[in-house]
Amino acid sequence: MLRTPTSPTARARSDRGPDEVRLGDIVLRNRLVTSSSLLGYGVSNAPLLPYGMSPVSLFVPLSEFGAVTTRTLTVEPREGHFSTREDYRLAELPGLLRRYGTVLRGVDGGWLNAFGWCNVGIDAYLRDYYPRTRDQRTIISVGGFSAEEFVTLVDKVNAAVPAGDIAAVEFNVSCHNVNFDFSAILQSVLDEAVPRSAHPVLLKLSPDYDYLRNAKQAVAAGVSGLTAINTVKALRLDPRTGRPWLANRYGGLSGRAIKPIGLRVVSELREAGITLPVIATGGIRNAADCREYFWAGADAVSLGSAAWLASYPGYALAPLRGLYVRRVLRAVRRYRPERAGPAA
Repeated sequence: MLRTPTSPTARARSDRGPDEVRLGDIVLRNRLVTSSSLLGYGVSNAPLLPYGMSPVSLFVPLSEFGAVTTRTLTVEPREGHFSTREDYRLAELPGLLRRYGTVLRGVDGGWLNAFGWCNVGIDAYLRDYYPRTRDQRTIISVGGFSAEEFVTLVDKVNAAVPAGDIAAVEFNVSCHNVNFDFSAILQSVLDEAVPRSAHPVLLKLSPDYDYLRNAKQAVAAGVSGLTAINTVKALRLDPRTGRPWLANRYGGLSGRAIKPIGLRVVSELREAGITLPVIATGGIRNAADCREYFWAGADAVSLGSAAWLASYPGYALAPLRGLYVRRVLRAVRRYRPERAGPAA
């Protein structure tokens, strides 16, 4: 059976059900969660245009997932390279889609994005969105450019959300499309923000940084778990003009193309003696992908762009894709993962 470490300080909701899973301090409804950004804030304000949410998610019961991870939230609202606006009229849709194409593009085996932490800000999320997603288990993703910003974010979540009401706060200290060197602030973020959190903290690791060192820093700081991996820094150029496809030039690569990288990172974390719970993400599309990550050493798995994104014509099949995601959810809820796979 998959190791599920416990802690005497673990927090749990009073309404825990028999299908919930404890990973140290983190309590999930099951081992399948959703990745940051793809589902916005877990609920849409615009029926015509489900801003920030994959159309596929409209046909999936989000409350049945182990947890739903929000898009990364900052202290102040942030346009990033896109827009936080939601009140688009139908006549404005073509222009919106053109602009969308400068921050998200399909590439060989995956997706390249550079939204740049576009979000409504932590205050608006806690006021306007979080109360409407109380039926979900939530992982609140937060990001900032200093330890002080992470402390502010943690304090705001503490003040608005009672301990045990969410699964975790995820520290995104590894995003590539905000043009910032997070390695310079990681230690101070861990030292100052982690001890202040009334909720379990997840550190999101990037394969483009020294993730083994970062994981060891997380262990020393008392982090409750790791998310592995963030997107991989990447570039595509227009073959006719040489211009970058994305407004930010570089973006984060996700999807099937990075699955072998995600598996390698999870496996290397375990080989390095890291025993923290790991939520694995990167190219997961079906139950077989989940099983591979469990064999590599993951405790839970996360559905990202490989499950939620499609071409615009492909979204016409969103109801069918939703049924497929439901099948993956059922399979993971039944699965009893083992720490190691078959011998090599």
